[in-house]
Amino acid sequence: MKRWLKWGVAVVALAVFGALVARSLAARKAQQARLATPPAAQAFELTRADVLTLAPVDLVRTVPVSGGLKAVDSAVVKARVAAVVQEITVREGDIVKRGQLLGRLDTAEVGLRLRQADEQAAAARSQLDLAERTLANNRALVAQGFISQNALETSVMNADGARATLQAAQAAAALARKSLDDAQIRAPLDGIVSQRLVQPGERVALDARLLEIVDLSRIELEAAVGADDIGAVRVGSRARLQVDGLAEPVAAHVARINPSTQPGTRAVLVYLELDPHPALRQGLFARGAIELERRSTLAVPQFAVRIDQPRPYVFVVADGRIAQRDVTLGARGVADFGAQRMEAVEVTSGLAAGELLLRGNVGNLPGGTPVQLAPAAASSAPSAPALVAASARR
Repeated sequence: MKRWLKWGVAVVALAVFGALVARSLAARKAQQARLATPPAAQAFELTRADVLTLAPVDLVRTVPVSGGLKAVDSAVVKARVAAVVQEITVREGDIVKRGQLLGRLDTAEVGLRLRQADEQAAAARSQLDLAERTLANNRALVAQGFISQNALETSVMNADGARATLQAAQAAAALARKSLDDAQIRAPLDGIVSQRLVQPGERVALDARLLEIVDLSRIELEAAVGADDIGAVRVGSRARLQVDGLAEPVAAHVARINPSTQPGTRAVLVYLELDPHPALRQGLFARGAIELERRSTLAVPQFAVRIDQPRPYVFVVADGRIAQRDVTLGARGVADFGAQRMEAVEVTSGLAAGELLLRGNVGNLPGGTPVQLAPAAASSAPSAPALVAASARR
């Protein structure tokens, strides 16, 4: 009996061991089968901001310009006479009108010169009156034969000389009177005082700078355009300028084109007049572009074009997957894509209107990657560019 029990326990143990071995083998086969079966491809979710529906846009070819702003009309008020500054009634920022009295120079010296000139003119007039009376008497005496013809001619020359002396004295008096008027400092144009260069009590020389006035109603940009682009620039061509300190760009147009090139650079100066804006000031720096050509064509943002292969290419979404498309590029410029204006390039072949272009800001998605567009309501949710880039690296 004991022997039979011993054999029974051995058989049961052997059966349990066999069952465990069979179960382990089955589990291993199932694991190998799972590893041999490729996992189902995972579709990456893209937001509406990650793609762009291709459509013809207005591609604008431009030439960049930059420089400092300056007033079309400005003036430097200078001293017309050498004198002491008596008073200056305006300061920087004051608005002035044409002909407005801005100050005075001391007129004591000028007044004395005017008095001297008037006295000399009066003396010259007396000499002329005397010479004319003498001439009249000598003419009567010549007719009666009391004096010779030579004496009469001498009287004529004396009268002519006295008359010339009077005219010179009158001119000197007029010049002194003008100097007296020039001592009044007046505004030559409407504008705003930008600099006050002297103070009362200073003695200034002739042509010394006193004030500077600028008219901010007309502001222009003087920019140099290269010889390669100047042929396409026309008077009236539109431009958009970004001025330091202004949030929005300012519209402008080409007002004049210099007929000569600049020595050394061979560039041509172009003068752009800006639309009126209350924040514009002389000396502000502006940068922008002149519009050379505008045409409707199929174009894509420049950052969406990849050039790390022999031919430029872009990624599009086709049949739920990322597809690579080789493209042929044309003209470059700027275009409006929705509410954004950005650098763009024309696509002459390789794409068609209506296709979904993958923007360049979603990482390095490999071709063939399955994707799906998020619903419009969830378009604000962030996409997974980091996950995509990490997957591509693996």
